[in-house]
Amino acid sequence: MGTSARDLAAATPASRDRYVDLLRVASLAVVVLGHWLMAAVTADGQVGNLLAVVPGLQVLTWALQVMPVFFFVGGFAHALAHRSRPRYAAFLRARLQRLLRPTMVFIGVWGALALAVQLLGADGGLTGVALRLVTQPLWFVGIYLAMVAFTPPLLRLHERLGWGAFGALVAGAVAVDVLRFAAGVPYVEFLNFAFVWLAVHQLGFLRADGMIRRPAFLAAAGLAGAGLLVALGPYPLSMVGMPGEKVSNMAPPTLALLCHGLWLVGAVELLKGPGARLTARARVWRAVVAANGIAMTAFLWHLTAMLGVYGALLALDVPLPVPATGAWWTQLPLRLAAAVALTALLVGVFRRFERPTPAAPSDGTGGPIAALGITLALLGVLGLSMTGFAGLLEGHSATLIAIRVTAPAAVAMALAGWFLVERAGRG
Repeated sequence: MGTSARDLAAATPASRDRYVDLLRVASLAVVVLGHWLMAAVTADGQVGNLLAVVPGLQVLTWALQVMPVFFFVGGFAHALAHRSRPRYAAFLRARLQRLLRPTMVFIGVWGALALAVQLLGADGGLTGVALRLVTQPLWFVGIYLAMVAFTPPLLRLHERLGWGAFGALVAGAVAVDVLRFAAGVPYVEFLNFAFVWLAVHQLGFLRADGMIRRPAFLAAAGLAGAGLLVALGPYPLSMVGMPGEKVSNMAPPTLALLCHGLWLVGAVELLKGPGARLTARARVWRAVVAANGIAMTAFLWHLTAMLGVYGALLALDVPLPVPATGAWWTQLPLRLAAAVALTALLVGVFRRFERPTPAAPSDGTGGPIAALGITLALLGVLGLSMTGFAGLLEGHSATLIAIRVTAPAAVAMALAGWFLVERAGRG
């Protein structure tokens, strides 16, 4: 039987930075809520984006697109974890256990469901849409895997150069966007999946060493930079991807999104004092501990829950109002409550796969095998986020950077990568 949240909270050492744990769970909660709010499902089962229906709401993404905060917190945690467990294979296993296990269960369950649905010929309407959409959040898992993989060399670079290492990544992001927009160099924009997100991650290293001393300047510079780039450059207003747009700030990430990340990191650092006082309260800290114990499971399954709610409404012939109308907003609280309830049910079923297990013994070797494993895992997860499970039997494929990948191939890579990471360094 696992240790309760109350026991874990009571055993928390005084040295732990509880505010970081609050940021982790709060950022994922905002992302989940944002996905639920943005879904604009019509009576014929099509899923649109509320931000496209009401473009004026896109400015809200400057506060609600908080994924950079999660990656910033990840950098902080990875720096501390690697310093306590420097062997590469052991570090990867420890950091990825609570990420890959629930992810592989999610992939396995949905893969089996998709196969059954397609064999029965029932993959039309909202079901077909669900098969395409439920894997989209896996892009986050893939990016996070890359951050874990690159932590050792980038942490060494940080220890040598400090802010200079962060500056080098920012310079890379600037160069990519110049080559992309000014010179029209093809495919170069994909490099910013690394430069932009690793730069945000690098800020977590700086925080771990107490080097973010002027958060107000960071927030102001990021906000001003993002504003100028959107006002004067080719960058859209929305900090999340929009259907049909020629340029997205998210996929691939742009310099504008990096500036947005700087503004958010500066903002949350300015709130560090109040946040620390809040998490010092026993009840608040118990809630944070409990939420962190299920956060990844809830994130993986929240779109499943949302689409399940809409599917039930359509099956029961409940009228779905036109998105963004008065009736739509009136019905919204009920849909959100149903999505929360169904997510809680799914978490109850699958949360055990997120529970930590005792550290496996390591013989100190296995670095190359672990590196191969995490590479396969991140390519598989990213590939699946793009292909979805629709067209599983027809060989539907998508382009991952410059490589065509199918859902079965992506699943195979993800599972093989997980196996190698788990086995690396165990003699």
